[in-house]
Amino acid sequence: MSLCIAPVKEQDFEEFFALIVALADYESLAPPNDDAKARLKQHAFTENPKYEAFLARIDGIAVGYAIVFETYSSFLAKPTLYLEDLFVLPSYRKQKVGYGLMKHLVSLAITRECGRMEWQVLDWNQLAIDFYHQLGAMHLKEWKSYRLTEDALRKLYKATP
Repeated sequence: MSLCIAPVKEQDFEEFFALIVALADYESLAPPNDDAKARLKQHAFTENPKYEAFLARIDGIAVGYAIVFETYSSFLAKPTLYLEDLFVLPSYRKQKVGYGLMKHLVSLAITRECGRMEWQVLDWNQLAIDFYHQLGAMHLKEWKSYRLTEDALRKLYKATP
């Protein structure tokens, strides 16, 4: 078994997108529609990409991926590497693919002088929770996630104070 992790290139996009669809299936969500697929491609391969993606391959087969982008911590005065997605096909789990992806991202964070790495995990995904705890990650109980959806953003934008 030979694990290779590399940035997603434009010629890899269909394999990468198939893994995103596999994640949606795993999480019992609708996969990205055609418009979202087009945006994913555009946002990855533009002059100023909105995110970075990495493919994990075993013996040349795309078996997992990670999507990251940087945020910034005003208190640390350093960037934070934010992990949006980390997914490994179920049939390739327990083969150190997730660990390899995380080590790759940690190396990236250290190289970029990030003060930390952050992500979210669905509360039902005990497999992922256990994996992250094994790596030494801690659950931030005092922080609650909030979200404005696209519709809520538009409603707030139009609102008068």
